[in-house]
Amino acid sequence: MRRILRRNPIPHPVWHRATRQIVVLRGLDAVQMAHLRELTTWFLHSKSINGVQGLNVTVSMRVAVAAQACLLILNLDIDYFDNWVEVILYPGAFRVNHQQVDAIGLVHNEDVALTGESWLRGPVILSWDDVARDTYHSHAGHNVVLHEFAHKLDGLNGVANGMPPLRRGMSRKRWSDDWSEAYDKLCLQLAAGKSGFINPYAATSPAEFFAVLSEYFFTAPDILKKCYPGVHKQLTLFYRQAASR
Repeated sequence: MRRILRRNPIPHPVWHRATRQIVVLRGLDAVQMAHLRELTTWFLHSKSINGVQGLNVTVSMRVAVAAQACLLILNLDIDYFDNWVEVILYPGAFRVNHQQVDAIGLVHNEDVALTGESWLRGPVILSWDDVARDTYHSHAGHNVVLHEFAHKLDGLNGVANGMPPLRRGMSRKRWSDDWSEAYDKLCLQLAAGKSGFINPYAATSPAEFFAVLSEYFFTAPDILKKCYPGVHKQLTLFYRQAASR
């Protein structure tokens, strides 16, 4: 890390120009921003960020993606971003064909448009239109970069199930209890036809619940704390950040 920082630092003018308008970084102090610059430097040295379908990826675009990704590991460890090497940027939403197995075991091919996708041991794929929207404009509970990279943290145990490797001293039982209670509460609200403050996509699965609530932790922590105080506390312990943005 020291060698990378010494040989390949992000120049301060480039860093300030690329990050000064990133909404989710506005709550960070000077010390945190300096550490984030170090992590972003490491990220850009260790991971490739490539455009497809003719998208020209500028330095500012690379820094914007990497800085928001590294916000998740600001007080974690770079090992949380192990076992993959590439970010792919599409100009806009991209179409994929997924196989779905229904309740009786039949396999169906489903063609869907996505704004982001995270492969367990492969790339993170993002729509730049959606990255730019979330990067430079405030949208409570929405940040596609945070969402997809939260899946990377979740998948470190080998499966994305809403249980990332917890920090030393954290209780797996307490985590499971708080998250299960919150997930069940959301599912029951939606089943009853009630619209809450949380994006209903969070009820898709425990993995999506973790990714969506990580978005809320960094972009709308007051909403998260009001709806699910136990989950808010667990994410504060996990990310070791008192989100105030």
